[in-house]
Amino acid sequence: MMPTPKSHHFPTPPSWLSELPRKDYWSTPFAESLLTHLELSQGITVLDIACGSGLPTFYLAHHVGHTGNVVGLDMSEAQVMRARTYQGPHYPWLEFRQGDIRHLPSDLGTFDRITGNLSFMFFRPNRKKALEQLTHFLKPGGQLVLTFPSLGTFDSLWKRVDQEMVTQRLAREQQAFTEYREERPSANDAEQWLTEIGLERVQVKEYPLEVETEAGQAFLRHPLLRGGFLDDIYECFTDQQRAESFMQIIANDVQSFLPLIAHRCIMSGWRSPE
Repeated sequence: MMPTPKSHHFPTPPSWLSELPRKDYWSTPFAESLLTHLELSQGITVLDIACGSGLPTFYLAHHVGHTGNVVGLDMSEAQVMRARTYQGPHYPWLEFRQGDIRHLPSDLGTFDRITGNLSFMFFRPNRKKALEQLTHFLKPGGQLVLTFPSLGTFDSLWKRVDQEMVTQRLAREQQAFTEYREERPSANDAEQWLTEIGLERVQVKEYPLEVETEAGQAFLRHPLLRGGFLDDIYECFTDQQRAESFMQIIANDVQSFLPLIAHRCIMSGWRSPE
């Protein structure tokens, strides 16, 4: 007689580990778009790059099940430790590791799926090269899916900032700001790069997302804006006091650039089943 397979007893995770957080108004909408393009099934292996504290890594681990394997990678030691704390004894087939997505550890192995929610903006300075390196860790027939805010995101705000820089004759700051804007990748860029590195069944789509804000400090301290987008404007100034007074003018004029629309861009491609 064949031996009876042993049952697997794993601690039941709290529901919030397997669900996308409802109160995250930035990462969750991007993750939802990502998951509509990512093909998941029980038992597959997944690499989640720039995973932060685990969104949507825990969701991925829940859906591949104990026969699968998920690795969450982030360059921030603090984020990795936070993710491990959230994980506790749950999902033993999930591992969080520290590492730079532009220089991935050679011992990672290969994966059926490689994904990253909002990770593509960290692929600087050579996004195409970083994408190509990433495919070395993708199994034949595997899928790569990444999300990022594409060119055109918050374009109404950028136009207002540029206009104010012209009005105040901030030539040096405007040049730095122009270089920042031109560096942002577009959906067309993503499609071209995926095709050029040899992926098949390439698909790139954009989904609009409106970000609501009020004027003044509510705008300047907005958790979705100050965490990255507004900081990029501040970095164009060497004099931060002048930057603060400049941004106060922008903050008091939000009605001129509302609605604020982000473009959730989802890029997907498959490695040839060699």
